[in-house]
Amino acid sequence: MSQSGPAPGAALLTGGGGRLGRELRLLLPHLVAPTRAELDVTDDASVARGFARLRPRLVVHCAAYTDVAGAEREREACWRVNVEGTRRLVAAARVAGARFLHVSTDYVFYGDRGGYREDDTPGPTRNYYALTKLVAEEAARGYDRALVVRTSFRPREWPYPKAFDDLFTSQDYVDVIAPLLAEVIERFAAGAVPYDTLHVATERKSVLELARRRAPDVQRASKREAGVALPDDVSLDVSRWRRLREAWSGGAAAAHEDDGVAADDRPPAPGERGS
Repeated sequence: MSQSGPAPGAALLTGGGGRLGRELRLLLPHLVAPTRAELDVTDDASVARGFARLRPRLVVHCAAYTDVAGAEREREACWRVNVEGTRRLVAAARVAGARFLHVSTDYVFYGDRGGYREDDTPGPTRNYYALTKLVAEEAARGYDRALVVRTSFRPREWPYPKAFDDLFTSQDYVDVIAPLLAEVIERFAAGAVPYDTLHVATERKSVLELARRRAPDVQRASKREAGVALPDDVSLDVSRWRRLREAWSGGAAAAHEDDGVAADDRPPAPGERGS
């Protein structure tokens, strides 16, 4: 951020240094992305100062603890970021009267059948990371100007020699998901998303299938090797989002509706989430 600071009424992005945040900043240059030193979601005073300075009209909350296995070992840290951080931001957004877009995850579902709709009841969660994201969703949904966007993404390139062939998802690579989310952000800011929950994702696929799209030599592995409980199928029904896109484009079907949505910079482990 410049020394003089952004103009009041900014669009605030948390987690701007993470994989998704960096992509969104390229796509939406008007987003203001404070560093952690400038706005720490785990600190009341820091959030208060940041909101007083920015007076945001929109908050896009991407910051999250996303290491699924690490969350089992560092539960306090995960809860502090994912739950307390979200609650703190929602409270500040409410005072500011700002719209609040919360980036969540497909892992809020138990994951035994896939094809989950926005109005399906989430839980029970399989692991601690998923639990914190579900509780964070409830914090966001308690604000009448909030939108929960469930999505999932991977880095631009698959970073591991193996991938799970028994975990099914609608996730995609971050450079595929980010443009889809950027469109939702713009439409939400304009008041054109008449829902409190939206699934933004691509078609159902195994993690192995996704990996081999950019790394054909990736070997198959089982989620049983992950060392943490993972779901079988958390694929998402994206019908609501597709209908919205058609409405936004004046009724024309999206040209690439099946093409291709963490706050840290380390590559995710095979079971780690991007949301």
